[in-house]
Amino acid sequence: MSTSRIALWAFGILALVFLLAPVVVILPLSFSAGSFLSYPLPGLSLRWYQDFFSSDFWLPALWNSLKLGAATAILASILGTLAAFGLWRARFPGRQAVMAVLMAPMVVPAIVVAVPLLLFFGPLGLTNSFTGLLLAHTVLGAPFVVTTVLAALAQFDPVQLRAAAACGANPARAFWRVCLPQITPGVAAGAVFAFAISLDEVVVVLFLAGPGQRTLPRQMFSGLNDSISLTVMAAAMVMVLLSCLLLLAVTLLRRGPQR
Repeated sequence: MSTSRIALWAFGILALVFLLAPVVVILPLSFSAGSFLSYPLPGLSLRWYQDFFSSDFWLPALWNSLKLGAATAILASILGTLAAFGLWRARFPGRQAVMAVLMAPMVVPAIVVAVPLLLFFGPLGLTNSFTGLLLAHTVLGAPFVVTTVLAALAQFDPVQLRAAAACGANPARAFWRVCLPQITPGVAAGAVFAFAISLDEVVVVLFLAGPGQRTLPRQMFSGLNDSISLTVMAAAMVMVLLSCLLLLAVTLLRRGPQR
């Protein structure tokens, strides 16, 4: 093995250790028998997981996050797929500007998105509502769907749509029967990313959500501010497991077209 290859592997391993070290250090605290964020652990216990799954605050927050994430994934997939297909098919002046606007939520800070949404949703009565949160999270998640679907469309031959039209299919039917089945992995991967963005988002929730829309990240944020409890570590472990499942789903979707 060459020196450059060894150096590349060493750099990759160091980067991985750097990223995973905080998780590896913090998560064992979720099994602590003590009541403080300290090492060494006084013992092992599942008391914080019991508190998490029996709490009137944590478990509803988890269900709110899962429900919001699923709804966001569905709506972002629909809108993002249509937007990506339109950008792929159409050639018009200002296309790059439209693309930049669609991609903006991926690069601008979340608070830059949250404040305008608060000002816009307020007069419409969408603050402190599930609908408002769903629309806000869709704004954040749709660009990821657009990106993955455009990548899938880059491998699609548009001649197939013309062949479908020649056989009598209208544009909607041609898209549904010919194009969509072939770009489904891209759509599904985008939906997974949209779900992950919704699951992790806290800034927009702090601005727009009311007491009835308390999500798991917001509950964790409140738990760290109000009174530090190791139940937060149990919640963090749940988030890590959900993230691992999402990562596995994306990996399987990427391998799907190759089989």
